[in-house]
Amino acid sequence: MVAVIKVAGQQFKVEKDQTLYVPQLSGNAGEAVALEVLLVDAGGKLSVGKGGTVKAEILAHVKGDTVIAYKQKRRKGFHKKKGHRTAYTQIKVTDIA
Repeated sequence: MVAVIKVAGQQFKVEKDQTLYVPQLSGNAGEAVALEVLLVDAGGKLSVGKGGTVKAEILAHVKGDTVIAYKQKRRKGFHKKKGHRTAYTQIKVTDIA
């Protein structure tokens, strides 16, 4: 059984017992969350829209790799370096119904 879910404006194709990183969700590690379902494929039978539910468990909150934004103007002595790390949540899909 495969489902397409929507988390923070992004779509993910998930299966049962799959772990993945999604944009940060509210909640603590160990809590269960219900995710918005766009499509469910149950053995060739498609259900589009609100036809199913996907439940997941939050495993951890992590940060992604550092992304550096560097600007420089030649011969002017101007340079600016700024970086950030995007926050992600690791989840495990526990049930697709």
